[in-house]
Amino acid sequence: MAEKENFTEKRSTRRNFLKNSGLTIGGLVLGGAVTSLVTKNSDETITTTADPSHSHSAESSNYNKALMFFTPEQYSTIEAATEQIFPETEIGPGAKSLLVAYFIDHQLAGAWGLNSKEYTQGPFNPDASPLFGYQTHLNRQQVFTLGIKLLNDEAKKRFDSNFYSITAEQQVEILKAVEADEVKLNAAVKPSFFFKLLRTATLEGAYADPLYGGNKDMAGWKMRKFPGHQMSYKEIIEKDEFVTYEPQGLNAQHNH
Repeated sequence: MAEKENFTEKRSTRRNFLKNSGLTIGGLVLGGAVTSLVTKNSDETITTTADPSHSHSAESSNYNKALMFFTPEQYSTIEAATEQIFPETEIGPGAKSLLVAYFIDHQLAGAWGLNSKEYTQGPFNPDASPLFGYQTHLNRQQVFTLGIKLLNDEAKKRFDSNFYSITAEQQVEILKAVEADEVKLNAAVKPSFFFKLLRTATLEGAYADPLYGGNKDMAGWKMRKFPGHQMSYKEIIEKDEFVTYEPQGLNAQHNH
C-alpha cells in the first residue's frame, strides 16, 4: 500500500509540473550524428566541432533506430526530458514510448533544425514579444545542443550525475529552473527559449503523423480519439450518434 501511495504521489508531482508549466492542452497539436561540442568565442559566434571519441553507456529501449542528429547521450537526455513534459499515465503512454525523442532527432536533422526556411537576420532582441518571431542568430540545432549540455551540466552540479540518470523529481526540478531562466545558457538565447522549443517539439512528436517518427502506433491519437487521415466520412456524415474510427496514418493506403 505504501508503494502504491508513493507511486500516486510521484504521478501527482509530475502532473503538477505539467499544469504549472502550462503544458496541458485541450486539443490536437499540429506541427510541422556526430557528437557536437558547442562553444562561444569572443565574437559571440557559435561553432560546432565533431568529437568521434565520444561514447555513451546509458540504456535506452528506443535507441535501436538510426539517429540523424543526436548522439546516443543527447538522445537519452532528450528522451528523459520529454518524458517529464509528456509523462506516461493511466490514460496512455508517455513521450518515451511514443518515440518523441526520435521524432525530434529527425526534425533537427532537416530544415526545421537549420531554420533554412525562416528569416533569421538581425538585429535581435531576446526580450521581444513572440509576435516578433525568432530572435537569435542560433539555429535550432545549436539551441538544442546548448540546451542538452545545460541539462547535463545542471544535473552534474546539483546531483553529481547525468540528466538521464537522476530521478524524475530531480529532472523536473532542473526543467522548472530552465523554464524560469534561473540558470545560465548563452548570451544569445535564454534557457526558457530552449524549454519552449523542447515543449513544442515534444507535443508535436506525441501527436504528429507516425510517418515523421513519433506517435508510435498512433497511440497519441488513440488517447484523443482522433481518427487520423481517413479517406472519407460520407458514410457517417448524416448519422446522429458519435462514430469512433480506428486511426489511420498518411501511409495507410500502402498497408495491405
